Amino acid sequence: MISTTDPHRNRQPRNVSDAEWQVRVQLAAAYRLAAKFQLTDLIYTHLSVRVPGRHDQFLINPHGWFFDEITASSLVKIDVEGRPVDDERFEVNAAGFTIHSALHQSRPDVECVVHLHTDAGMAVAALQCGLLPLNQISMQFYNRVHYHDYEGISLDLDERSRIVQSMGDAHYLILRNHGLLTTGRSVAEAFTRMFYLNRACEIQVKTLSMGQPYVLPSPEVCEHAAQQHDDYAYLDTVHLDREWTALLRLIDREGGDYKC
Repeated sequence: MISTTDPHRNRQPRNVSDAEWQVRVQLAAAYRLAAKFQLTDLIYTHLSVRVPGRHDQFLINPHGWFFDEITASSLVKIDVEGRPVDDERFEVNAAGFTIHSALHQSRPDVECVVHLHTDAGMAVAALQCGLLPLNQISMQFYNRVHYHDYEGISLDLDERSRIVQSMGDAHYLILRNHGLLTTGRSVAEAFTRMFYLNRACEIQVKTLSMGQPYVLPSPEVCEHAAQQHDDYAYLDTVHLDREWTALLRLIDREGGDYKC
């Protein structure tokens, strides 16, 4: 929650509602966190969030900006056809529009979409086996990650229907030979899902690099662990609130200018 005494709070533009400003701040924070955890690919990849109360508009980063430069006011509002809404200061990445608009249009339950090209994510995306249930972190994704075959750079709008089909009702998508994608009912949920999906990939890369036989629990145990995580995540959101609040404190210690 943003304090009303926060010196950055009064930077809210007059034409932006309180609800929209809140999600702008949350999304800008997620961009800064992605930069802090070195999850970036220079000016590429994207995080987006639906404009509150709208099913045809979402916010995304201006193309050409590093993630650690993103602020609440610099985010670009576009419609599902990629046209800027009330603001033509910046352009957006065409591939980002294709991927994000596909899910914002088709999934009313999705408020935020995170798509990244991390080293570990792209490495696992190139494996025929995909993500393996090698450890407790990766267990949460067991039978819950979907896959989308590589079609080239996501510039063709007709790929949107195939992305939607590949995603189905899942919250995790590995784009083969490409990268990772997560969704959430909030910026906090989508970002933390990505953090742990990428961490699972990092651990898998390190495990396989040792060149030793590895242990996989039985399918029954893997499904039990995944269901435990599902129940914990959906029935008790206190841990998510605490986790996200801690993450915000982390970047607030660096000045909090993302709220501008």
